[in-house]
Amino acid sequence: MTLTFDNGPVSGVTERVLDTLEAHDVPAVFFVIGERAATPEGRVLVRRTVAAGHRVGAHTWRHVVPFGQLDDDAVRKEIDDTSAVVAELGGDGSLFRPYGGGGVIDEHLMSESGAAHLRDRGDTCVLWHCVPRDWVDEHEWLPRALEHIDTHERSVVVLHDIPHAAAAHLDELLTALRRRDVEFSQDFPDDCTPIRRGEPTVSYSLLGVGEPAVS
Repeated sequence: MTLTFDNGPVSGVTERVLDTLEAHDVPAVFFVIGERAATPEGRVLVRRTVAAGHRVGAHTWRHVVPFGQLDDDAVRKEIDDTSAVVAELGGDGSLFRPYGGGGVIDEHLMSESGAAHLRDRGDTCVLWHCVPRDWVDEHEWLPRALEHIDTHERSVVVLHDIPHAAAAHLDELLTALRRRDVEFSQDFPDDCTPIRRGEPTVSYSLLGVGEPAVS
């Protein structure tokens, strides 16, 4: 599985998540909000995340409106500004996750111009398999996550390093996964990576913006 964390960094929470991951020797991928990563506290946390061996990618600048509902200039700015901050802090500015509005993959997820801009930049666009909604109830997401992992050969799981989300039960999750001999990865399969290094993959249609030829 690939364990990912969205919407940080948040002081007092991201540190706790990093400490728990370190205790279990688990590598993860963090998709950060640009305006949070750009603050003094955020910059320290992103650098610490990179130094700990985790991948860091971009997850929009403001995380307010899905790209399918934004004008073209706003979409390009969200991508470019966030990616620039991530790259400056040592992360992977070419790794991007769009905002799904509660983990929803539908026609609002991406705009045609946004997808074209990611392709032109040579970026990789990452979606997800499992969103156990830890931000809705910080105490009830764990069984949902384990059920998905137990019933799927490959899982890309989205948790959140924000207040009242995954941190309280992350240790329990990682303990349970180690008992299951789960193999952790920082890579993403094509079925949730509609664009890889600028090229459309077999899952490009998930973006809802038409279907270019798959190379």
